[in-house]
Amino acid sequence: MERVLQKSLPFAPWADARTRRLPGILPLDMGDWLRVDDAFAAQMALRERLLAERPDEVLGETAQSAPAVAELYDFVLDRLPDGFSRDGDAVTRPDGVTVVLDPERKLWTLGHLVQEDLCLMEEDGAGEHLLSAAVLCFPAGWTLHEKLGRAMMRIHVPVAKYTEDVGKRVQRLMDAVREENPLWRANAHHSRAPLFNPLREDAAKDTVEQGEMPFIRSERQCLIRLPKTRAVLFSIHTYLVDRKDLTPDQEAGLLEFPIHRAE
Repeated sequence: MERVLQKSLPFAPWADARTRRLPGILPLDMGDWLRVDDAFAAQMALRERLLAERPDEVLGETAQSAPAVAELYDFVLDRLPDGFSRDGDAVTRPDGVTVVLDPERKLWTLGHLVQEDLCLMEEDGAGEHLLSAAVLCFPAGWTLHEKLGRAMMRIHVPVAKYTEDVGKRVQRLMDAVREENPLWRANAHHSRAPLFNPLREDAAKDTVEQGEMPFIRSERQCLIRLPKTRAVLFSIHTYLVDRKDLTPDQEAGLLEFPIHRAE
Protein backbone atom coordinates (compact mmCIF):
# COMPACT_ATOMS: atom_id res chain seq x y z
CA MET A 1 0.00 0.00 0.00
CA GLU A 2 1.38 3.38 -0.98
CA ARG A 3 2.88 5.69 1.61
CA VAL A 4 0.91 8.86 2.35
CA LEU A 5 2.79 11.49 4.33
CA GLN A 6 2.18 14.98 5.64
CA LYS A 7 4.96 17.51 5.11
CA SER A 8 5.02 18.59 8.76
CA LEU A 9 3.65 17.70 12.19
CA PRO A 10 1.56 20.57 13.57
CA PHE A 11 1.72 19.38 17.17
CA ALA A 12 4.32 17.18 18.86
CA PRO A 13 2.82 15.69 22.05
CA TRP A 14 6.25 14.80 23.47
CA ALA A 15 7.30 18.45 23.31
CA ASP A 16 4.44 19.78 25.45
CA ALA A 17 4.33 19.07 29.19
CA ARG A 18 0.53 19.01 29.10
CA THR A 19 0.40 16.06 26.70
CA ARG A 20 3.61 14.23 27.56
CA ARG A 21 1.91 11.96 30.10
CA LEU A 22 -1.36 10.04 29.90
CA PRO A 23 -4.08 10.99 29.38
CA GLY A 24 -2.81 14.48 28.32
CA ILE A 25 -6.24 16.03 27.77
CA LEU A 26 -6.82 19.58 26.51
CA PRO A 27 -9.99 21.58 25.68
CA LEU A 28 -11.12 21.33 22.06
CA ASP A 29 -12.17 24.33 19.97
CA MET A 30 -14.96 22.90 17.81
CA GLY A 31 -14.01 25.35 15.07
CA ASP A 32 -10.76 23.39 14.81
CA TRP A 33 -12.24 19.90 15.05
CA LEU A 34 -12.33 18.62 11.46
CA ARG A 35 -9.07 19.40 9.71
CA VAL A 36 -7.93 19.59 6.09
CA ASP A 37 -4.17 19.24 5.80
CA ASP A 38 -1.66 18.89 2.97
CA ALA A 39 -2.26 15.12 2.74
CA PHE A 40 -6.04 15.49 2.37
CA ALA A 41 -6.31 14.40 -1.27
CA ALA A 42 -3.96 11.45 -0.87
CA GLN A 43 -5.52 10.25 2.39
CA MET A 44 -9.03 10.55 0.94
CA ALA A 45 -8.03 8.57 -2.15
CA LEU A 46 -6.73 5.83 0.14
CA ARG A 47 -9.91 5.92 2.21
CA GLU A 48 -11.99 5.54 -0.96
CA ARG A 49 -9.97 2.46 -1.96
CA LEU A 50 -10.35 0.87 1.46
CA LEU A 51 -14.09 1.55 1.59
CA ALA A 52 -14.49 0.04 -1.88
CA GLU A 53 -12.18 -2.95 -1.53
CA ARG A 54 -12.21 -3.77 2.21
CA PRO A 55 -15.46 -2.41 3.66
CA ASP A 56 -15.83 -5.26 6.16
CA GLU A 57 -12.50 -4.26 7.72
CA VAL A 58 -13.07 -0.51 7.99
CA LEU A 59 -16.79 -0.25 8.80
CA GLY A 60 -18.61 -1.68 11.80
CA GLU A 61 -21.90 -1.18 13.65
CA THR A 62 -23.57 -2.95 16.55
CA ALA A 63 -27.31 -3.43 16.79
CA GLN A 64 -27.68 -0.63 19.32
CA SER A 65 -25.78 2.00 17.37
CA ALA A 66 -28.31 3.14 14.73
CA PRO A 67 -29.58 6.25 16.60
CA ALA A 68 -26.04 7.42 17.43
CA VAL A 69 -24.86 6.79 13.86
CA ALA A 70 -27.79 8.84 12.55
CA GLU A 71 -26.93 11.68 14.92
CA LEU A 72 -23.26 11.50 13.97
CA TYR A 73 -24.15 11.73 10.28
CA ASP A 74 -26.01 15.01 10.75
CA PHE A 75 -23.45 16.28 13.27
CA VAL A 76 -20.59 15.97 10.79
CA LEU A 77 -22.52 17.34 7.81
CA ASP A 78 -23.46 20.41 9.85
CA ARG A 79 -19.82 21.06 10.79
CA LEU A 80 -17.83 20.55 7.61
CA PRO A 81 -15.05 23.17 7.61
CA ASP A 82 -14.11 25.77 5.03
CA GLY A 83 -13.30 24.23 1.67
CA PHE A 84 -16.37 21.99 1.54
CA SER A 85 -19.49 23.00 -0.37
CA ARG A 86 -22.90 21.35 -0.34
CA ASP A 87 -25.47 21.39 -3.13
CA GLY A 88 -28.55 19.39 -2.19
CA ASP A 89 -27.57 15.78 -1.70
CA ALA A 90 -23.98 16.23 -2.84
CA VAL A 91 -20.89 17.61 -1.11
CA THR A 92 -17.76 18.74 -2.93
CA ARG A 93 -14.60 18.22 -0.91
CA PRO A 94 -11.59 20.59 -0.83
CA ASP A 95 -9.80 18.33 -3.33
CA GLY A 96 -12.60 18.85 -5.86
CA VAL A 97 -14.16 15.39 -5.49
CA THR A 98 -17.95 15.38 -5.21
CA VAL A 99 -19.53 12.85 -2.84
CA VAL A 100 -23.20 11.97 -3.24
CA LEU A 101 -24.73 11.71 0.22
CA ASP A 102 -26.20 8.29 0.99
CA PRO A 103 -28.23 8.27 4.21
CA GLU A 104 -28.65 4.50 3.85
CA ARG A 105 -24.86 4.16 4.24
CA LYS A 106 -24.09 6.85 6.78
CA LEU A 107 -20.66 5.73 8.01
CA TRP A 108 -19.62 4.85 4.46
CA THR A 109 -20.59 8.37 3.35
CA LEU A 110 -18.74 10.05 6.23
CA GLY A 111 -15.68 7.96 5.43
CA HIS A 112 -15.67 9.51 1.95
CA LEU A 113 -15.93 13.06 3.28
CA VAL A 114 -13.41 13.66 6.06
CA GLN A 115 -9.88 12.59 6.97
CA GLU A 116 -10.89 11.70 10.52
CA ASP A 117 -11.74 8.18 11.55
CA LEU A 118 -14.96 8.28 13.58
CA CYS A 119 -15.68 5.93 16.50
CA LEU A 120 -18.79 5.96 18.67
CA MET A 121 -18.69 4.97 22.35
CA GLU A 122 -22.01 4.27 24.10
CA GLU A 123 -22.84 3.41 27.68
CA ASP A 124 -23.70 -0.24 28.29
CA GLY A 125 -25.93 0.35 31.32
CA ALA A 126 -23.30 -1.11 33.64
CA GLY A 127 -21.03 1.90 33.97
CA GLU A 128 -18.81 1.34 30.95
CA HIS A 129 -18.63 2.70 27.41
CA LEU A 130 -18.67 0.25 24.50
CA LEU A 131 -17.32 0.81 21.01
CA SER A 132 -20.66 0.63 19.18
CA ALA A 133 -19.81 1.79 15.64
CA ALA A 134 -16.92 3.14 13.59
CA VAL A 135 -15.48 4.02 10.25
CA LEU A 136 -11.82 3.23 10.85
CA CYS A 137 -9.57 3.38 7.79
CA PHE A 138 -6.25 4.02 9.54
CA PRO A 139 -5.95 1.65 12.53
CA ALA A 140 -2.55 1.78 14.23
CA GLY A 141 -2.00 -1.87 15.03
CA TRP A 142 -5.53 -3.05 15.90
CA THR A 143 -8.57 -4.40 14.10
CA LEU A 144 -12.03 -2.88 14.31
CA HIS A 145 -13.97 -6.12 14.51
CA GLU A 146 -11.91 -7.48 17.39
CA LYS A 147 -12.78 -4.33 19.35
CA LEU A 148 -16.37 -3.67 18.26
CA GLY A 149 -18.80 -4.04 21.14
CA ARG A 150 -16.06 -4.03 23.76
CA ALA A 151 -15.69 -1.85 26.82
CA MET A 152 -12.75 0.52 27.21
CA MET A 153 -10.56 -1.93 29.12
CA ARG A 154 -11.10 -4.67 26.52
CA ILE A 155 -10.50 -2.31 23.60
CA HIS A 156 -7.01 -1.54 24.85
CA VAL A 157 -5.97 -5.11 25.73
CA PRO A 158 -3.14 -6.03 25.26
CA VAL A 159 -1.52 -2.56 25.23
CA ALA A 160 1.05 -2.77 28.03
CA LYS A 161 0.85 0.92 29.03
CA TYR A 162 -2.92 0.70 29.41
CA THR A 163 -2.99 -0.41 33.06
CA GLU A 164 -6.14 -0.98 35.09
CA ASP A 165 -5.57 2.36 36.84
CA VAL A 166 -5.27 4.20 33.52
CA GLY A 167 -8.34 2.36 32.28
CA LYS A 168 -10.38 3.56 35.23
CA ARG A 169 -9.17 7.12 34.71
CA VAL A 170 -10.08 7.01 31.03
CA GLN A 171 -13.53 5.62 31.87
CA ARG A 172 -14.03 8.51 34.31
CA LEU A 173 -12.98 10.84 31.53
CA MET A 174 -15.54 9.32 29.17
CA ASP A 175 -18.20 9.79 31.84
CA ALA A 176 -17.14 13.41 32.29
CA VAL A 177 -17.17 14.45 28.61
CA ARG A 178 -19.85 17.11 28.33
CA GLU A 179 -21.56 18.53 25.29
CA GLU A 180 -20.26 22.00 26.11
CA ASN A 181 -16.74 20.81 26.92
CA PRO A 182 -15.23 18.71 24.10
CA LEU A 183 -11.66 17.50 24.61
CA TRP A 184 -8.62 16.39 22.64
CA ARG A 185 -5.30 14.67 23.13
CA ALA A 186 -2.47 13.43 20.92
CA ASN A 187 -0.10 10.48 20.88
CA ALA A 188 2.99 9.65 18.83
CA HIS A 189 5.34 6.79 18.09
CA HIS A 190 8.11 5.81 15.69
CA SER A 191 6.79 3.80 12.75
CA ARG A 192 7.56 2.08 9.48
CA ALA A 193 3.99 0.86 8.93
CA PRO A 194 1.43 2.18 6.42
CA LEU A 195 -1.62 4.19 7.43
CA PHE A 196 -3.84 1.13 7.13
CA ASN A 197 -2.15 -1.16 9.63
CA PRO A 198 -4.65 -3.60 11.14
CA LEU A 199 -3.09 -6.18 13.46
CA ARG A 200 -4.91 -8.87 15.39
CA GLU A 201 -4.39 -9.05 19.14
CA ASP A 202 -2.35 -12.24 18.80
CA ALA A 203 -0.15 -10.85 16.00
CA ALA A 204 3.47 -9.95 16.67
CA LYS A 205 3.92 -6.20 17.09
CA ASP A 206 6.68 -4.25 15.39
CA THR A 207 8.63 -3.42 18.53
CA VAL A 208 12.26 -3.64 17.39
CA GLU A 209 14.62 -1.70 19.63
CA GLN A 210 16.97 -0.91 16.78
CA GLY A 211 16.56 -0.57 13.06
CA GLU A 212 15.05 1.82 10.61
CA MET A 213 11.79 3.46 11.65
CA PRO A 214 11.89 6.61 9.56
CA PHE A 215 8.42 7.96 10.32
CA ILE A 216 6.60 9.57 13.22
CA ARG A 217 2.95 8.57 13.48
CA SER A 218 0.71 10.80 15.59
CA GLU A 219 -3.02 10.70 16.23
CA ARG A 220 -5.03 13.79 17.14
CA GLN A 221 -7.87 12.27 19.14
CA CYS A 222 -11.01 14.24 19.98
CA LEU A 223 -13.76 13.37 22.48
CA ILE A 224 -17.15 14.96 21.81
CA ARG A 225 -20.48 14.26 23.52
CA LEU A 226 -23.34 14.06 21.01
CA PRO A 227 -26.28 16.01 22.47
CA LYS A 228 -29.22 13.73 21.60
CA THR A 229 -28.05 10.14 22.08
CA ARG A 230 -25.32 11.12 24.57
CA ALA A 231 -22.86 8.89 22.73
CA VAL A 232 -19.22 9.94 22.91
CA LEU A 233 -17.62 10.53 19.53
CA PHE A 234 -13.95 9.57 19.43
CA SER A 235 -12.42 11.02 16.26
CA ILE A 236 -8.88 10.36 15.05
CA HIS A 237 -6.90 12.51 12.62
CA THR A 238 -3.75 10.60 11.70
CA TYR A 239 -0.44 12.22 10.81
CA LEU A 240 2.43 10.26 9.29
CA VAL A 241 5.57 12.38 8.89
CA ASP A 242 9.11 11.63 7.82
CA ARG A 243 11.33 12.28 10.82
CA LYS A 244 13.55 14.54 8.72
CA ASP A 245 10.55 16.87 8.35
CA LEU A 246 10.27 17.55 12.08
CA THR A 247 11.22 21.03 13.22
CA PRO A 248 14.54 21.43 15.09
CA ASP A 249 12.62 21.91 18.35
CA GLN A 250 10.56 18.76 17.75
CA GLU A 251 13.70 16.76 16.98
CA ALA A 252 15.45 18.08 20.08
CA GLY A 253 12.42 17.17 22.17
CA LEU A 254 12.59 13.57 20.93
CA LEU A 255 16.09 13.26 22.36
CA GLU A 256 14.96 14.60 25.74
CA PHE A 257 11.60 12.82 25.87
CA PRO A 258 11.83 9.62 23.76
CA ILE A 259 8.68 8.04 22.37
CA HIS A 260 8.15 4.33 21.84
CA ARG A 261 9.04 2.27 18.78
CA ALA A 262 5.99 0.18 18.11
CA GLU A 263 2.71 -0.01 16.26
